[in-house]
Amino acid sequence: MRIDRIALNGFRNYDFETAEFSPGTNVIYGENAQGKTNLLEAVYMLAMGRSFRTRFDRELIGFGCDSAEILAEVESHEREQTVRILLKNGVRKQISVNAVKKTASELGETLNVVLFCPDDLNLIKEGAAARRRLMDNAICQIRPRYAGYLSQFNKFYESKTRILKDWRDKPSLLDTLDEFSDGMCRTSAQLIRYRASFAARLAEEAAPIHGEFSGADERLDIEYSTVSSVKDPTASAKEIFYELCDHMEAHRRAELDSGQCLSGAHKDDLIIDINGQPARAFASQGQTRSLSLAMKLAEGEIAGESGGEYPVFLLDDVLSELDSERRTYILGALRDRQIIVTSCEPELYSGRETANLIRVDNGRILL
Repeated sequence: MRIDRIALNGFRNYDFETAEFSPGTNVIYGENAQGKTNLLEAVYMLAMGRSFRTRFDRELIGFGCDSAEILAEVESHEREQTVRILLKNGVRKQISVNAVKKTASELGETLNVVLFCPDDLNLIKEGAAARRRLMDNAICQIRPRYAGYLSQFNKFYESKTRILKDWRDKPSLLDTLDEFSDGMCRTSAQLIRYRASFAARLAEEAAPIHGEFSGADERLDIEYSTVSSVKDPTASAKEIFYELCDHMEAHRRAELDSGQCLSGAHKDDLIIDINGQPARAFASQGQTRSLSLAMKLAEGEIAGESGGEYPVFLLDDVLSELDSERRTYILGALRDRQIIVTSCEPELYSGRETANLIRVDNGRILL
């Protein structure tokens, strides 16, 4: 799986530019604020159908433009494919693969990516939302149905949250509370099953990778955590649904008093331990970075095994944040993968024989 060529028209600070990528290492370099991450963002959209930097597509359309287009030639599943994304102000986003209309969740059938940016180095120390985001982004690409469940859950969650915040002023809102609670339980049951399975695979893949970083004296354990009433997160969706209903009913009064949803898949987390100790509390900065790297590399392994082809790795100025040992390791681990990196220091990759250098200067791509 690889991206061969991309063309941008009116996307961010690009008027009309094209870039070609090699199957190995591709380095997008230049000074700060020239558009390096914008180019990486466009590549990310080819797989996810959305940005990793903003929720609003209108922010992706260049200043003074009415629309933005991303057009790319991709090799996947032993065939050449063309992916097109068209953004227009006030119009629904248009996505197609080989001129066939697609949804954002269906793009994962054509292209998978693993994004690693500086914020991910704090994956261990951040709140649970960061670790849920890792699970969601990974599973959406390898299990297309998951994206649908996640979208439905988010809608139920947002609606119920509004009811819990406003019911005192509008008591009639409580008439629909049970409907949204039921929807949250049903979709949570599906998300929990997918997440539990992914977390188990993540633990299997990340532990040996972390061992190569740290040596045999550190043991990495990753465990999935969800609502306490769920006895087995790998059980049937029906069984989990009833357990979630019990938990939600028991917390109904507390939800009304607090104005918050206290039960559902939005409470999930990954519990990460080193030698039996919580990494979030006790790991050093070096250890947390090694753990984050191990989890991201493991994400790529899972995607490769699930889809039969390894994803494209996108590294947004992250290697400059690492010491030489970790930098050498991650480049070595990805030597047989296509990677696209942004950097202000292209000399970091001078030893890579296959490195394809792409210079960006004020929205211009200079090959």
